[in-house]
Order: sequence, then structure tokens, then C-alpha cells
Amino acid sequence: MRKATRLGLLSVSALSLVLVAVVPGAFTPTAAAQAREPLCRRAAALPALPPEAKPIHPQQQRYRSDGAYDSASPVMAPPPPAPPVPPPPPPSPMYEPPASEDMTDLSAAEAPSEGDSSTVTGSRVASTARESSAPVSTADGYADEARAAPGYHRPPRPQPQSGLLTAGDHDDLLNPELYASYAGRFLQHSNLRGLPRLDTRRVLTVAVQDESGRPVPFARVTLTCADGNSLSLATVADGTAVFYPGLDRLGRSVRLSVPGSATRTVAIADGAGAQRQGVTLPSGGVPVRKFDLLLAIDTTGSMGDEIAYLKSELRTILADLRRSHPGLDIRLGLVAYKDEGDVYVTRTYPFVSNIDSMQANLQAQYADGGGDYPEAMDLALARAVAQDWRPDAVKSLLLVADAPPHDENIGKAWRAAEAARAKRIQIVPVAASGVGDVAEYVMRAMAAATQSRYIFLTDDSGIGNPHATPAVDCFLVTRLDRLVRRVLDSQISGRRVEPREGEVIRSVGRYEGGKCVLPPDYPRWEQ
Repeated sequence: MRKATRLGLLSVSALSLVLVAVVPGAFTPTAAAQAREPLCRRAAALPALPPEAKPIHPQQQRYRSDGAYDSASPVMAPPPPAPPVPPPPPPSPMYEPPASEDMTDLSAAEAPSEGDSSTVTGSRVASTARESSAPVSTADGYADEARAAPGYHRPPRPQPQSGLLTAGDHDDLLNPELYASYAGRFLQHSNLRGLPRLDTRRVLTVAVQDESGRPVPFARVTLTCADGNSLSLATVADGTAVFYPGLDRLGRSVRLSVPGSATRTVAIADGAGAQRQGVTLPSGGVPVRKFDLLLAIDTTGSMGDEIAYLKSELRTILADLRRSHPGLDIRLGLVAYKDEGDVYVTRTYPFVSNIDSMQANLQAQYADGGGDYPEAMDLALARAVAQDWRPDAVKSLLLVADAPPHDENIGKAWRAAEAARAKRIQIVPVAASGVGDVAEYVMRAMAAATQSRYIFLTDDSGIGNPHATPAVDCFLVTRLDRLVRRVLDSQISGRRVEPREGEVIRSVGRYEGGKCVLPPDYPRWEQ
């Protein structure tokens, strides 16, 4: 198992210094750098990704003493294959897999009732139909568990009971003072290159609604800077698009435009504080009808407990979402990743509407490899962002990991997160056991940049390895499956979903609707 040390950050609520004085220059580039770069900075295009390699046959690997596979080392020729084994006899009826909870096809399982305006696509198909469960990478080249004799059905494997893991979450956009203080102190003590520098002291939020006051999702918000360059983001389901004047290099003023409304000039404040611009359109506040969810999962050796429970809890989470949003057209995708030198680095499964197909893909994943602490998170994120996301769907990327990218690849991972932001993909990190300071910092920056929330497992369940305490001041502990459901439900509905009565296991700090109540003497910003 991998271990990570933490820096022992001070409690944010104990700070009494002025925030700007705590982190001098932590977020601000030099004057020379500012002069060189254009305004309205856009996310850089991701480089073309190489094809995923074939998974390595175990007999073509040499196991190194450091715990990784060396596929480049010369090896002896494998022994001749054994004679083929005759197929087993047909199973008795008791081995027939039980029917799933009528969730074979998420998009068609709940047809809209008469008069329902929801649009439902897809059709109920068998597992061998057009939506294949095969990954994008080429075939394994050796026997797979799914390749059994014709007519033979394997009995279903037992899975851990869902609803056992516990977790908390934190929304750094609801707590900008706390995040800026946390990030500033982290940057002061770190000399890593490529770290995200997200300054929440200055935030411009554009909120788009229709004449009835309903939020307008997916509206294109364009800012044009003084040098003529422009930057566009689409609103999420709550009708907002969040810009960061420091990260986005907005300059002193911008022209704000949304199709269907008049263009206006907005002055960008120099000091700390939140700015908000409201835009009203004649129409457009319609419910979300499509949802794309992609799982990016670290499948190295230390993630065994998390992978096992995710396999059992995914179906429960999706069932809850279906009950909350009848007729919602849901697609699922998966990127499993390990590290260089492992049996594979990434293995990608494209979006499908068939839950059984994706559940089979998830069941095929196992935890091994990853001899060192960092993993190939940067490449996994790049492959996830490059998938075929639908433009008229809520897009959520559930990143389940316990380690950061390699130091030299942190910048690449952040570029992938910025590309996700440009595509309106909301990254939901789930920090597993062993998460250290760097992993927490990188994942929290990704969540904040994409208007999402940071989830972390806790020790309340007593399952698995010890879980690191996050550097946040307040949170509620609930079951992981219910927390993930609430976060995804919030991103679909456009409203924050809080725990129901009886769901909270314990609370930390003074929590009110996602915000940490600051002490009276804490330095306040003028809002």
C-alpha cells in the first residue's frame, strides 16, 4: 500500500492575518509575464493522444523488484499451449444470472407519460447488441473471463453491500476566503512546477435566467477583452458561468454578451471580492433532459476497497437519480488507469446507455500495479475529456483516485482540467485512502475551476485503509452513495441538494448549506 505524508496545515479558522498578507504574490504572475500574454486567456488544446496499447500478456512481462512490470525486458518464449479443455456441461437453472432492477437501458427504462415533455432516446437491447462493452483499445490477445463456452453462464460474483463507505464534501466556490487562504499557504510551501493557481479572491459570476426567473442552462457567455481576444463558457444547469479574472486574464474591463441579450461593458474590480452579472433572456429555462457521466478510476493496487464498493454502489446511485429525474437520458463511460510500466496505462470504454454493459466493464477492473505513489492521472483526464460528450447534456466526470499525477505531469493534468472547463465538464473528485497534500490540492482546484465539489472518504465506516483528513473547516459525513447521488443530482437539477433528515452521521465545524460559518474576527471581503 502506498503512504502519503501531510504538511500539517493550520486550521483556517484559526488564522487572524489579512488574507492578502498571508499569500503575497501567490496567485499573481510577474509584470513581465503579464505583458507577454494576451488577455482573455483560453484553455490550450489538448495534444493528440496515442492509441491505447494492447494489454500485456502475463507471460510477456517481467516483474521487477519495485513492484512494476517491465514489458521491455527480454523474456523466454512461453511454453507451448496446453491442449484445449472441453467445454463445461450446460449449467443448471440455478446459475442463471438474476434479472437486474429493470435498469438494462437507462434512457428507455422510464418512458415519459402522456403529456411529458421529456425526450427519451435509446432502446432496450441485449448485451450482445450494438452497444458493445469492449474497450477502445484492441483485444487482449489472451483468454478473458467473459469468454466462456457457448451456452455457459457464470454465476454472479458476490459484491460488497452498498451504502457502507462514508464520505464528506466541500464546495470551495461557496467558501472563497477559505480556499484562497488554503491555496496560498500550500503554494508558499511547495516548489512543484505546473501547480494550478486558482485565485478565488476575485470571481466574476454571470447568471442567466429567463423572464420567469428560471435558470437557463447551456447558454453561451462570451467575454471580449480590451485587446480584442474573447473567451466563452457555457452556463451549467443552475444558469451560471464562473470566470476568474486572474486565471482568465480579463484585464480592467470586458464586454459581456449572451445570445438573445444586449452587450454590456463590465469593469473588473482590482480588489478582492465577488462580482455578479445577471442576464435575462426571453426564454430558455427548460429542464435538463440528458446526462453524461464518465468514471475515471485509479485501478492501482491501493484502490482495491474503493473499486469493490464502487462496483456495488454505482447501480444504487443511478437508481436514485432515475427516481429523482424520470425520463432522464443517461449515458455512462469509463476510463480505468494505472501508471507507466503497469499491465496498461489507460483503458477507455466509450459512452453507452446500457447499464449492464457499463457494469460489466466496471466489473472487469481489478486493483494492482502502481509501485510508486503518483499515477497517470494526467493521461486519464485527457482521454476522459476527449470522449464524445453531448453538447446538450449535463456532463459530470467522477474522478476516483488516491494519488496525484507525477510531479512533471501536474501541468498536463491541469491543462486537461482546463479543457474540461471549456467543454462544461464538471469534475467531481473522490479522494480515496492515502490522499496526500498534493493530490488534495490538485483535485480541489479541478473541482473549483469546473464549478463542482470535492468529495473525500472518511474513517467512519471502518472499511479499508485510514483516510486522510482534508484541509477544510466544515463538512457533513454521510454515506458515500448518497453523497455522490446528491452532488450529481445538484449538477443535473441546478440546485444544491442537502442531506435528508437522518442521513448525517456526524458534522465537523459550523456548516450551513455548504458554507462554513466564519468566526466574527475573520477578515471579510466586501461583497
